[in-house]
Amino acid sequence: MSIDRYGLSRVIGEKGVLPQRARTLDPSLPCREAELLIDVESLNIDAASFKQIKDEVGADPARIAERVREIVRERGKMQNPVTGSGGMLIGRVKEIGPKHPARGELQPGDRIATLVSLSLTPLVIEEVKAVHPSIDRVDIRGYALLFASGLYAKLPTDMPDTLALAALDVCGAPALVDRYVRPGMTVAVLGAGKSGALCLAQARRNLKGQGRLLALDISEPALTALQGMGLCDAALQVNATQAVDVMESVSRATEGALCDLLINCASVGNTEMASILSVKDGGTVIFFSMATSFTAAALGAEGVGKDVTMVVGSGYVPGHADFTLELLRAEPALRRLFESRYV
Repeated sequence: MSIDRYGLSRVIGEKGVLPQRARTLDPSLPCREAELLIDVESLNIDAASFKQIKDEVGADPARIAERVREIVRERGKMQNPVTGSGGMLIGRVKEIGPKHPARGELQPGDRIATLVSLSLTPLVIEEVKAVHPSIDRVDIRGYALLFASGLYAKLPTDMPDTLALAALDVCGAPALVDRYVRPGMTVAVLGAGKSGALCLAQARRNLKGQGRLLALDISEPALTALQGMGLCDAALQVNATQAVDVMESVSRATEGALCDLLINCASVGNTEMASILSVKDGGTVIFFSMATSFTAAALGAEGVGKDVTMVVGSGYVPGHADFTLELLRAEPALRRLFESRYV
């Protein structure tokens, strides 16, 4: 018989439904033959999910902790019922099932980061040790199960865990940017958080001094930091939910030409049309934001008669973990920014 590669046996009451889509997972022990058991140390909750939780319960760490525990108790995984998104985790390998593909590559005690969403990862929280609202992280004592199909990365030895976690959480973003950005393009990145900073750094490398690079965010300090590092040619302070205002700001910055490519890394909803209107006809928008409504994007583009290619940033590009860690190593200013924010 074939192994349960995708964790279908962990889905409760929904035959044939994959774990990410499932309402509830069974996180009970023991670890099964094609699973990896992880002692979890920290959850890095995705930005859209963490913001929604803070908006719902307030910024009090104790209330955030209780809401996270409540979600995990109800669902057997950390999947925000409003945003549908999760995040990722770091922890230590405790047990490797005899049919898990990591057997022979990992050993009990190895420290890893999962590169698949918490929205499909069976999880039990035994204790919340600390909540770090400024960096969307929750330190816990508990365990998780990684399926045979689940991606992971060994934590590097040349950087702090928190630094690696912040980068690995969004490592698909700069790796995909590398595929799309070419010299001579006008590129905009919406959102000045960790994925936005990584995307700007990779876009700058790909442009090779030919083209124009814009950073867009509502936070003036965040934009100032990025511009001070030389990660953008222009920093535009905008409210990304105001689509026409954003388009006009981008138009002024590009002398009416608009952008060839916009990468949306925003952590709030209702930013689809700002992205679409800011690229020229025939341009491309990459949506990395988990707050994106793809219905709003598709119907919105149709409604304004905009010929734009829309790409879903799935978070996975082959080799994305090593790619992003190498980007941090190669860009000292970017690494210092990450250390100041996330370590």
